[in-house]
Amino acid sequence: MKEHLEELKEKLTGGKLPANIVADAGYGSEENYEYLTQKNLGNYVKYNTFHKEATAKWKSDPTLVQNWLYDKEKDEYTCGFGRVLRFKHIKTQKSKRGYQSTIRVYQSDDCQDCPYRKRCIKQSNNANFKKQININPKGNELKAEARANLTSEYGIKMRSLRPIEVESVFGDIKGNFGVRRFILKGLEKVKLEWGLHCIAHNMRKLTVVLG
Repeated sequence: MKEHLEELKEKLTGGKLPANIVADAGYGSEENYEYLTQKNLGNYVKYNTFHKEATAKWKSDPTLVQNWLYDKEKDEYTCGFGRVLRFKHIKTQKSKRGYQSTIRVYQSDDCQDCPYRKRCIKQSNNANFKKQININPKGNELKAEARANLTSEYGIKMRSLRPIEVESVFGDIKGNFGVRRFILKGLEKVKLEWGLHCIAHNMRKLTVVLG
């Protein structure tokens, strides 16, 4: 995962993030989503499966937990092949920054005679292995909010601006002007070299505008 948004804020001039945050899936984590909620910032940050979820292949895949039925009263999932997975225990996961996520673990009673076992269980050579899934309720809720934002009319507009305003600049400098490697070494020198490339890019834009 990329930086935490708090760390990114510290690198910005004035140490302040904009009202709306638009970023790629490298920033799409529970930790960052919660940070945006706490700071009351617009969340237009993708997560790693955002585009895949819109495909017909994803929606029809019976091995994906997202397509399984969940019984809230019984707190159990029914997989795409009809096997029931019941709640077993809670565990915690900790990020490199120390952020803790609460994970609910579910397990099937028996997958031994399932005809679709090889499609679903990677440890298929172990006949006694039972299917387990890890569910992050809070993370899923935050992802759902992000998905609603990203697919809204305003969210689509915000997403369309990022490749135009940001990614096209990198593509122009890299593809059209052949800047594929830095000549200088060391972080400070690389920053200086990149700054010169940016100045040159802006000057080229001015010549086009001014004729």
